[in-house]
Amino acid sequence: HYGVTFGNNTFVLVGLSGNIVRSTDNGSSFDNATSSTGNTLYTVAFGNNTFVAVGDSGTIVRSTDNGSTWDNATSPTGILLFGVAFGNNTFVAVGNSGNIVRSTDNGSTFDNATSPTANYLYGVTFANNTFVGVGQSGNIVKSTDNGSSWDNATSPTAKYLIGITFGNNTFVGVG
Repeated sequence: HYGVTFGNNTFVLVGLSGNIVRSTDNGSSFDNATSSTGNTLYTVAFGNNTFVAVGDSGTIVRSTDNGSTWDNATSPTGILLFGVAFGNNTFVAVGNSGNIVRSTDNGSTFDNATSPTANYLYGVTFANNTFVGVGQSGNIVKSTDNGSSWDNATSPTAKYLIGITFGNNTFVGVG
Protein backbone atom coordinates (compact mmCIF):
# COMPACT_ATOMS: atom_id res chain seq x y z
CA HIS A 1 0.00 0.00 0.00
CA TYR A 2 1.11 3.56 -0.74
CA GLY A 3 -1.13 5.77 1.39
CA VAL A 4 -2.85 5.66 4.76
CA THR A 5 -5.07 7.98 6.77
CA PHE A 6 -7.31 7.88 9.82
CA GLY A 7 -10.82 9.27 10.41
CA ASN A 8 -14.01 8.29 12.25
CA ASN A 9 -12.09 5.60 14.17
CA THR A 10 -11.14 3.98 10.84
CA PHE A 11 -7.76 3.41 9.20
CA VAL A 12 -7.90 3.40 5.37
CA LEU A 13 -5.00 2.18 3.20
CA VAL A 14 -4.83 2.54 -0.60
CA GLY A 15 -2.50 1.05 -3.19
CA LEU A 16 -1.92 -0.91 -6.39
CA SER A 17 -4.77 -1.74 -8.76
CA GLY A 18 -7.29 0.31 -6.76
CA ASN A 19 -6.77 -1.84 -3.68
CA ILE A 20 -8.40 -0.31 -0.58
CA VAL A 21 -8.45 -1.88 2.88
CA ARG A 22 -9.85 -0.56 6.14
CA SER A 23 -9.65 -1.28 9.85
CA THR A 24 -12.14 -0.28 12.51
CA ASP A 25 -10.29 -2.05 15.36
CA ASN A 26 -7.15 0.10 15.65
CA GLY A 27 -5.31 -1.84 12.94
CA SER A 28 -5.67 -5.30 14.49
CA SER A 29 -7.47 -6.56 11.38
CA PHE A 30 -8.18 -5.19 7.91
CA ASP A 31 -11.02 -5.86 5.47
CA ASN A 32 -11.14 -5.21 1.73
CA ALA A 33 -13.32 -2.30 0.72
CA THR A 34 -15.34 -2.18 -2.49
CA SER A 35 -13.21 -0.08 -4.84
CA SER A 36 -14.58 1.73 -7.88
CA THR A 37 -11.26 1.72 -9.77
CA GLY A 38 -8.54 -0.60 -10.97
CA ASN A 39 -6.04 2.27 -11.13
CA THR A 40 -3.25 2.58 -8.58
CA LEU A 41 -4.09 4.95 -5.72
CA TYR A 42 -1.21 6.84 -4.08
CA THR A 43 -2.71 8.62 -1.11
CA VAL A 44 -5.90 9.19 0.84
CA ALA A 45 -7.24 12.02 3.02
CA PHE A 46 -10.17 12.43 5.40
CA GLY A 47 -12.47 15.40 6.05
CA ASN A 48 -16.17 16.12 6.66
CA ASN A 49 -16.89 12.40 7.18
CA THR A 50 -15.50 11.70 3.69
CA PHE A 51 -12.43 9.76 2.56
CA VAL A 52 -10.89 10.84 -0.79
CA ALA A 53 -8.13 8.89 -2.56
CA VAL A 54 -6.20 9.90 -5.70
CA GLY A 55 -3.96 8.14 -8.20
CA ASP A 56 -3.10 7.17 -11.77
CA SER A 57 -4.73 8.89 -14.75
CA GLY A 58 -6.36 11.56 -12.59
CA THR A 59 -8.34 8.97 -10.66
CA ILE A 60 -10.27 10.35 -7.69
CA VAL A 61 -12.47 8.10 -5.55
CA ARG A 62 -14.45 8.89 -2.43
CA SER A 63 -16.27 7.13 0.38
CA THR A 64 -18.98 8.57 2.60
CA ASP A 65 -19.69 5.32 4.49
CA ASN A 66 -16.51 5.12 6.55
CA GLY A 67 -14.45 3.59 3.76
CA SER A 68 -16.66 0.56 3.08
CA THR A 69 -17.62 1.45 -0.50
CA TRP A 70 -16.04 3.89 -2.92
CA ASP A 71 -17.42 5.85 -5.88
CA ASN A 72 -15.61 7.69 -8.65
CA ALA A 73 -15.52 11.45 -8.22
CA THR A 74 -15.60 13.79 -11.21
CA SER A 75 -11.98 14.55 -12.11
CA PRO A 76 -11.00 17.38 -14.46
CA THR A 77 -7.73 15.72 -15.42
CA GLY A 78 -6.24 12.55 -16.82
CA ILE A 79 -2.88 13.40 -15.25
CA LEU A 80 -1.54 11.29 -12.36
CA LEU A 81 -2.33 12.70 -8.91
CA PHE A 82 0.15 11.94 -6.10
CA GLY A 83 -1.10 13.90 -3.06
CA VAL A 84 -4.36 14.95 -1.44
CA ALA A 85 -5.22 17.00 1.65
CA PHE A 86 -8.28 18.46 3.36
CA GLY A 87 -8.76 21.86 5.02
CA ASN A 88 -11.44 24.55 5.36
CA ASN A 89 -14.08 22.31 3.75
CA THR A 90 -11.84 21.87 0.68
CA PHE A 91 -10.04 18.84 -0.74
CA VAL A 92 -6.90 19.67 -2.78
CA ALA A 93 -4.97 17.15 -4.87
CA VAL A 94 -1.62 17.64 -6.64
CA GLY A 95 0.29 15.68 -9.28
CA ASN A 96 2.29 15.49 -12.48
CA SER A 97 3.06 18.60 -14.51
CA GLY A 98 2.19 20.87 -11.58
CA ASN A 99 -1.43 19.76 -11.75
CA ILE A 100 -3.62 21.04 -8.88
CA VAL A 101 -7.32 20.20 -8.49
CA ARG A 102 -9.77 21.15 -5.75
CA SER A 103 -13.22 20.26 -4.49
CA THR A 104 -15.56 22.32 -2.34
CA ASP A 105 -18.48 19.84 -2.49
CA ASN A 106 -17.07 17.18 -0.18
CA GLY A 107 -15.05 15.50 -2.93
CA SER A 108 -17.90 14.85 -5.38
CA THR A 109 -16.46 17.01 -8.15
CA PHE A 110 -13.05 18.58 -8.64
CA ASP A 111 -12.00 21.59 -10.72
CA ASN A 112 -8.57 22.61 -12.00
CA ALA A 113 -6.71 25.34 -10.16
CA THR A 114 -4.06 27.42 -11.94
CA SER A 115 -0.66 26.14 -10.92
CA PRO A 116 2.45 28.35 -10.75
CA THR A 117 4.68 25.44 -11.84
CA ALA A 118 4.97 22.71 -14.45
CA ASN A 119 7.11 20.62 -12.07
CA TYR A 120 5.66 17.43 -10.65
CA LEU A 121 4.03 17.94 -7.25
CA TYR A 122 4.15 14.96 -4.90
CA GLY A 123 2.69 16.03 -1.57
CA VAL A 124 0.28 18.55 -0.10
CA THR A 125 -0.91 19.45 3.39
CA PHE A 126 -3.07 22.05 5.11
CA ALA A 127 -2.50 24.13 8.26
CA ASN A 128 -2.86 27.74 9.44
CA ASN A 129 -5.37 28.45 6.63
CA THR A 130 -2.69 27.52 4.06
CA PHE A 131 -2.33 24.64 1.62
CA VAL A 132 1.33 23.86 0.86
CA GLY A 133 2.48 21.50 -1.89
CA VAL A 134 5.96 20.16 -2.62
CA GLY A 135 7.63 18.51 -5.57
CA GLN A 136 10.28 18.23 -8.22
CA SER A 137 13.39 20.44 -8.12
CA GLY A 138 12.56 21.60 -4.59
CA ASN A 139 9.38 23.27 -5.82
CA ILE A 140 7.10 24.58 -3.03
CA VAL A 141 3.69 26.06 -3.82
CA LYS A 142 1.16 27.59 -1.45
CA SER A 143 -2.40 28.83 -1.37
CA THR A 144 -4.04 30.99 1.28
CA ASP A 145 -7.49 31.07 -0.38
CA ASN A 146 -8.55 27.42 -0.05
CA GLY A 147 -6.68 26.30 -3.14
CA SER A 148 -8.22 28.81 -5.56
CA SER A 149 -4.94 30.53 -6.41
CA TRP A 150 -1.36 29.38 -5.92
CA ASP A 151 2.06 31.02 -5.70
CA ASN A 152 5.59 29.63 -5.64
CA ALA A 153 7.31 29.84 -2.27
CA THR A 154 11.06 30.21 -1.82
CA SER A 155 12.74 26.83 -1.47
CA PRO A 156 16.09 26.17 0.19
CA THR A 157 16.80 23.18 -2.10
CA ALA A 158 16.70 22.04 -5.70
CA LYS A 159 16.25 18.40 -4.63
CA TYR A 160 12.97 16.55 -4.94
CA LEU A 161 10.53 17.08 -2.08
CA ILE A 162 8.11 14.17 -1.74
CA GLY A 163 6.24 14.68 1.52
CA ILE A 164 5.11 17.56 3.69
CA THR A 165 3.46 17.87 7.09
CA PHE A 166 2.79 20.48 9.75
CA GLY A 167 3.43 20.49 13.48
CA ASN A 168 4.48 22.86 16.24
CA ASN A 169 3.72 25.86 14.00
CA THR A 170 6.17 24.62 11.32
CA PHE A 171 5.78 23.13 7.84
CA VAL A 172 8.39 20.42 7.15
CA GLY A 173 9.05 18.99 3.67
CA VAL A 174 11.18 15.91 2.98
CA GLY A 175 12.62 14.28 -0.10
